[in-house]
Amino acid sequence: MIRLHHIPGARSMRVLWLLEEMGLDYELQTWSLTDGSLRSPEFRELSPAGRIPALEVDGRSIFESGAIVEYLTETRPEAGLAPVTGEPTRADFLEWVHFAETQGNILQSLNIQHIFLRPPEARSPAMMALETKRLGVTMKALEAHLVGRDWMIGTFSAADCMMGFNIDAMFRFVPREGFPNISAYRDRIEERPAYQRAVEKGGASMYAQDFYELPPMEQTHG
Repeated sequence: MIRLHHIPGARSMRVLWLLEEMGLDYELQTWSLTDGSLRSPEFRELSPAGRIPALEVDGRSIFESGAIVEYLTETRPEAGLAPVTGEPTRADFLEWVHFAETQGNILQSLNIQHIFLRPPEARSPAMMALETKRLGVTMKALEAHLVGRDWMIGTFSAADCMMGFNIDAMFRFVPREGFPNISAYRDRIEERPAYQRAVEKGGASMYAQDFYELPPMEQTHG
């Protein structure tokens, strides 16, 4: 039995999508981000930092979405969703799997600032502006990489499950204008039946707004 521990809108969506792409049977256990259950001893046995996702598979638990993606593709190579060691695109695959987390950490910071920090006065406009700028840098790199490519390493792979999860979030903070390749990439993702099934099973996004504007910077006078 494969069991995915999941929160709607969280990084576990990457793994949920991959499981659908691989055609594996699995059970989905949904947790809450706000009720304290992720700090319970039960969950920390699965993920010691109390973070989603965790995957019970092959008699053990694995945490960290990138590690889960690599493990599933390496132990189930028949799915054809990752180049094997020695193939020319293996390094490209690993780069983009981990670049997705570089970008994901920026998105997490923006989510905290825009959505989760209460009261609004606790937010830092300077930090929000900095993280938005950093996100834009990663998006420009992705935009350039997608020139002439439909998918991250040419053909669809688990690297797209890692990176594709970020697309909805990035356009909540940076406008689509100027990123036609990323926009087209998002359209291709949304056309995939496995992605559609994952969205249906995985639950609603955490976002209550289509776009989150930066708050005005405080003015100081000497």
